[in-house]
Amino acid sequence: LAWIRQQQVRLRAQERETPREYIERESHYVWGRQYLMAVVEADGPASIQLKHSRLLLQAPSRTTTEKRRSVLEVWYREQLKQAVQPLIARWENRLGVKVDRVFVQRMKTRWGSCNADARSIRLNSELAKKPRVCLEYLVVHEMIHLIEPTHNARFIDLMDRAMPQWRELRQQLNRLPVRHDHWTY
Repeated sequence: LAWIRQQQVRLRAQERETPREYIERESHYVWGRQYLMAVVEADGPASIQLKHSRLLLQAPSRTTTEKRRSVLEVWYREQLKQAVQPLIARWENRLGVKVDRVFVQRMKTRWGSCNADARSIRLNSELAKKPRVCLEYLVVHEMIHLIEPTHNARFIDLMDRAMPQWRELRQQLNRLPVRHDHWTY
């Protein structure tokens, strides 16, 4: 119980993004880089594109804030799915493990998780906002759980051997702002 309360305090203290409105010139991050949103009225389904230093949201004029948020979240999930496959392929060879399934979803309290029995990993869609090296750290972390399920000395040794800079990457990831959410416990 004390550990849970400690984690809740830590999560409440972590820097948050400001609430998003999905409007012109609003700041958004993709792979650790800041982009200003450009909103373009267009017929057809809403879409997102990166164009130079802009995150281009094309949508019909009456698109709600909620719909804009949803379109961007789907786009972030797709970005993450595309980026994670080559990382998994590379690290499967290095670590001698096989990942059968990868799930990308919105998660409130963690960056990722592993189900060793199902040989699957689950990643937080928010990782598409963070530097790619942070995604790689998370992929390696979760894949090592396929070898060692707990955060014990063996797990730490495996992380040290696979990715010696993992502690710095974990710190970097945990210092970055997280999505604005209303947290209730």
